[in-house]
Amino acid sequence: MELFLQKLEKVKTNLKSVIRGKDEQIEFLLAALIARGHVLLEDLPGVGKTTLAKALAKSIELKFSRIQFTPDLLPADLLGMSLLNPKEGTFTFTEGPVFTNLLLADEINRASPRTQSALLEAMNEGQVSIDNVTRTLQDPFIVIATQNPVEHQGTYPLPEAQLDRFLMRITLGYPTFEEELNVLFDRKTDDPLDKIKPVLTVDELVAFQKNVTEVTVDKDVAKYILNLITATRNNSDIAVGASPRASLSLYRASQAMASLKGREHVTPGDIQQLFIPVIEHRVILSDHARYGGTTTAVILNSIVEREKVPK
Repeated sequence: MELFLQKLEKVKTNLKSVIRGKDEQIEFLLAALIARGHVLLEDLPGVGKTTLAKALAKSIELKFSRIQFTPDLLPADLLGMSLLNPKEGTFTFTEGPVFTNLLLADEINRASPRTQSALLEAMNEGQVSIDNVTRTLQDPFIVIATQNPVEHQGTYPLPEAQLDRFLMRITLGYPTFEEELNVLFDRKTDDPLDKIKPVLTVDELVAFQKNVTEVTVDKDVAKYILNLITATRNNSDIAVGASPRASLSLYRASQAMASLKGREHVTPGDIQQLFIPVIEHRVILSDHARYGGTTTAVILNSIVEREKVPK
C-alpha cells in the first residue's frame, strides 16, 4: 500500500505540472480512477480539461484512446463494426476506440443522443453488444468525458440516465493570477505534457483498485451517507433526488478518497468533500428553485450543514 501511495504521489506531481492550482480536482480525478468510476469534466473552453485527461493517461501505462465527438459521429465510429473481406466473403469485426483502458470522450455533448447512448452499456457493464454479440471491454475501463456547459449551438445535452453513469462531475474553473502567470512561463519553450513519463503500471492500478474495496466504512458513517441521500429526496427545492446508484457511488468514492489519504477507514469528512462532485449532476431542481436563482451546489451544501455528523 505504501509503495503504491508513493507512486500515486508521482502521478499527482505529473498532473500538477500541467494543471496549476487544481489540487482538489486532481484528487477527485484520482479517487474516481481507483474507484473504477467515470468522470465528466465540465467547464469553459481552455481551462485544461483535455490536458488533464491526457496527462493522466501518460502517467499510467494504460491503453489510451481519444475520440472527438461531433454531430455526425455514429455509434459504429465509437464501438466498431464488421467489415466485409471481399476475397474470402467473410465479415471481420474491427474494434472501435471504446476497446481501450482510458477513453477520452472530448466534447461529448456534441454527438447525437444515439451516439451518446452507445456508451451506456460500456460505462455501466464494461461490455458492448454489436451484431447480437456481446464483447467484453478491457480491464480497467474508464471514461473521461469533457463538455462545455455554456455553449448550446450544435450540442445535445446529456440525458439524466447518462449523467448518472458518471461517478463524478468535476469543474476546474479559472486559475488565479499567479497560477496563470506560472502557466505562461511553464510553456515558454515547450509543453510540460511532453515531459510526462509513466510512473504506474496497469497491474499496479488494478491491484490497488481491488484493495480499495477493503477500506472500512463504519455503520454510522454508512447511515450518514444514506441520510444525506435521503435528504435530497425530501427537499422541496429538489424535484428528483439522488438514486440508490448515487448512494453506492458516494460509498465507493469515499473509500477511494480515504485510501488516497493513507487511511483504512472512511470519515464523515471524506463524504462531505465528495458530496457535491458525486451528487450534483444526479439531482434535478424544482421549477421554483431553478427560476428563483439558486444553484444545486448551494442546496446540497445546505443539506450537509443541516445533517447531523456521526462522531
